[in-house]
Amino acid sequence: MSNLSNNKDLLILKNISHIYDQESQKIKVLNNINIKVLKGEMISLIGPSGTGKSTLLNIAGLLEKPSFGSISLSGYDCTKLSEDNKTILRGTEIGFIFQSHRLFQEFSAFENVMLPQLIMGKSKIEAEKKSKELLSALGLKNRLEFRPAKLSGGEAQRVAIARALSNSPNLILADEPTGNLDAISAKNVFELLYKLVKSLNISCIFATHNRDLAELMDRKLVLKNGFVYDE
Repeated sequence: MSNLSNNKDLLILKNISHIYDQESQKIKVLNNINIKVLKGEMISLIGPSGTGKSTLLNIAGLLEKPSFGSISLSGYDCTKLSEDNKTILRGTEIGFIFQSHRLFQEFSAFENVMLPQLIMGKSKIEAEKKSKELLSALGLKNRLEFRPAKLSGGEAQRVAIARALSNSPNLILADEPTGNLDAISAKNVFELLYKLVKSLNISCIFATHNRDLAELMDRKLVLKNGFVYDE
């Protein structure tokens, strides 16, 4: 798997369209979408529920293949990659944060952040060191051994952020990560993520319904009727 480009754009979605087969109908949820994400840029993705924000993030994250169009990430033409190489690229280049934190309930916060690193081949010593650093940076130094059920919603999402950052990705895809939180917790979680994105010089697409948070990001994209608009 070779890097084919030195383009300053970290992520390029070109002419992305996506069609779902629903019974006898074809539903076009994304229509010829073009997005470029710069290194270090934090972009909000806003739009009504059901407009395809999650689908767009899944395509950008190589979890779902678009019906048409191409994806370039960190100079790799993802359209031409095998499924195995896509898996490797996801593990090294992309971190995911979801509305529901999706932490493993049987593992502690510390173990949840270690696991992705061990899967990608890091040593236990390396994984332990990185996990402690990230959780401490997110104000969870005293919550390392807590399981998700013992954490508040905001704390659980901070663990999810640490997990997303654990393999030092260049791109974070956040799908309504503050949607289940109260206003104060949502603002705190966003501010911590924004600070880390900027200090680490990574990129982030942050899907949200929260207009106040969207205003704080570098750029706003609106997804409506299958099209993306800059706002």
